Amino acid sequence: MASASTPVRALRVGLYVIGWFNLLSAAVGMVGLTVGGGLGIPLEWLDGSVFTSYFWPGVILGVVVGGTQALALAAQYGRYRLAWGLHAAAGLVMMIWIFVEIAIMLVWSPLHGIYFAAGLIQSILAVLALGAWPHPLLHRDRRRDEASS
Repeated sequence: MASASTPVRALRVGLYVIGWFNLLSAAVGMVGLTVGGGLGIPLEWLDGSVFTSYFWPGVILGVVVGGTQALALAAQYGRYRLAWGLHAAAGLVMMIWIFVEIAIMLVWSPLHGIYFAAGLIQSILAVLALGAWPHPLLHRDRRRDEASS
């Protein structure tokens, strides 16, 4: 049985895969928004926001979203116990990014759903890696049962 510091292989592999997917997506998004002229997204979608172009949102996407993903993956590759908490945080950052993006642009795309789901899956896998799933699932704590008697 794996401890909280060494989750089962399936969780570790799942976090590698989703972490790399999120990191590469953030990097491609950053390049597309900063150098690529906004990826063909209409500039009118930024009306009413503090942004006049997609440059700064691209920088934020790359540095904040991509940076948290990179930190989580680096910690996991380095086998630091902090990796699972960083993966949970990186997933939350991804979901917050999508939520704020929709709130600013007032537009929804299927990509928003995909990336929100990716952040959610990453957070769930990380919480499970931290030991949120009891083994066995329906096992009762005898000490608590004896104390209440």
